[in-house]
Amino acid sequence: MTILVTGGAGFIGANFVHSWLGSHSETLINLDKLTYAGNLANLTGLETDPRYQFIHGDIADRALVSNLLTTHQPTAVLNFAAESHVDRSIQSPGAFIQTNIVGVFNLLEEVRGYWQGLAELARDQFRFLQISTDEVYGTLTPTDPAFSETTPYRPNSPYAASKAAADHLVRAYHHTYGLPTLTTNCSNNYGPYQYPEKLIPLLLLNALAGKPLPIYGNGTNIRDWLYVTDHCEAIQVVLAQGRVGETYNIGGNNEKTNLEVVHTLCDLLAEIKPRDYQALIQFVPDRPGHDLRYAIDATKITQELGWWPRMTFEQGLRATVGWYLEHPHWVDSIISGEYQHWVATQYQGQS
Repeated sequence: MTILVTGGAGFIGANFVHSWLGSHSETLINLDKLTYAGNLANLTGLETDPRYQFIHGDIADRALVSNLLTTHQPTAVLNFAAESHVDRSIQSPGAFIQTNIVGVFNLLEEVRGYWQGLAELARDQFRFLQISTDEVYGTLTPTDPAFSETTPYRPNSPYAASKAAADHLVRAYHHTYGLPTLTTNCSNNYGPYQYPEKLIPLLLLNALAGKPLPIYGNGTNIRDWLYVTDHCEAIQVVLAQGRVGETYNIGGNNEKTNLEVVHTLCDLLAEIKPRDYQALIQFVPDRPGHDLRYAIDATKITQELGWWPRMTFEQGLRATVGWYLEHPHWVDSIISGEYQHWVATQYQGQS
């Protein structure tokens, strides 16, 4: 048996690759375009694993995808490939439309043709799993109930809109063609290998360097934080047990304001490397259309499939800080060049 993972050199994808190979004997083919956030260093140690093969390429390249499907005959395709940073989507939305919509369409078309050509038993066993986000649901007030799988889509950023479009395509391919699809919508991930333009690694690395800790607006925006290995376990459960055509929300049950996140991180760092990190906090102008709150109701996946998050936020944050401190070479290879230019532009030179 073989599975095809797209976007497996990115943050969540790479963690999934490690998680899958740590608990399965099946072959895993990893297709990744290696854009700015895709990093083969995330997969160090797998190069000699006979169960693993990396392919450099784009999900929008239909000839390549077709060849991979024909050659490797996967029993499942898991699509992690996406442009995923809201701030970048505000600055340059075109790349998000190309990868998250056009790329997913091309991928679905090739997967549909491959699946329709399989023998009946293989068709019944095949799955296409779309990894999506809670941002497709829009924003919540502090008192609104959390997002459920029946919450209407109301995306508010180019990133969220592109992911919503992809989710709709996946749903349509199941309804129209019968393609056996599954979709997961997750809350904010954090953990090892996360590209440091995202909040937690950005704050962590800035704090260690004695640089300002930029917080948008007044810091009251709320997110539900999900440790990435919990997310990877949930994806495996959905792939194995999820009902075809269904969506499953995956959350961490850890709603925190951005201020709570930065204060918790500063307190943790003060234990490990004492200094006054709180003094580094700086409020910066809010980004356009900044959603106030995301929250996930994960009742469905818990009741139907028996999954729930294992990590509290404090446990996950401590593990995350430990990983970054133990991998200085990975960090050094990231925080240079294009990344530094992006951060300087985004935060007006304050980092």
